[in-house]
Amino acid sequence: MTSPGLRERKKARTRRLIADTAARLFAEQGYEQVAVSDVAREAEVAEQTVYNYFRTKEHLVTDRDEQIQDRLGDLIRARPPDTTPAAAIRAFVLESVAGIRRIPPDIWHGELGHLAAISPTVHRLALELTDRQATALAGAIADTTPVRPEIARLQGIALAGVFQIIIGEAGRRTRDGESQDTIADELSPIVENVLDELDRWFGVSGPPTLQRS
Repeated sequence: MTSPGLRERKKARTRRLIADTAARLFAEQGYEQVAVSDVAREAEVAEQTVYNYFRTKEHLVTDRDEQIQDRLGDLIRARPPDTTPAAAIRAFVLESVAGIRRIPPDIWHGELGHLAAISPTVHRLALELTDRQATALAGAIADTTPVRPEIARLQGIALAGVFQIIIGEAGRRTRDGESQDTIADELSPIVENVLDELDRWFGVSGPPTLQRS
């Protein structure tokens, strides 16, 4: 009998296989030219298996960023009392930028940033993702910070904007031929500066409160 832990590891490997296969195909052929059936065939899984892990073709591009959204919300909700939402996500965001170096090149060109830079369809998906991210982060801020709802919304938009900068800059620079190392090196101080500015701005809102039940 397969243990729950082994099942979860196998599911995670299958999910990663499908996502990486899709990224390679998107990089080689373009987002619009690749069907879910193509991804299934290349990954050597049933088409229904792809849909079991990714509800739509769009999720093959945005799913990883939705996982990042969940992690950001967790970091904001769990932050110490003297820490702003911007400071709470700082290390995670900068590690995400540094991680650009470690993504295999054939997958990197099929990631959200590059695809959004070359495909109007994926550009729209990226904007929709940013809007959802802003709403989710605003909720985490509202749950833990004594600010008015409109200020929480504004701060959520600002934090989501950090990732919009990363996605946009990474995509543009990749399209223009910059290496992943160069992109990571040049993006890091830009993102650090933005987070510092947001930390100073958020700091005037006062310390966080206990999370609402």
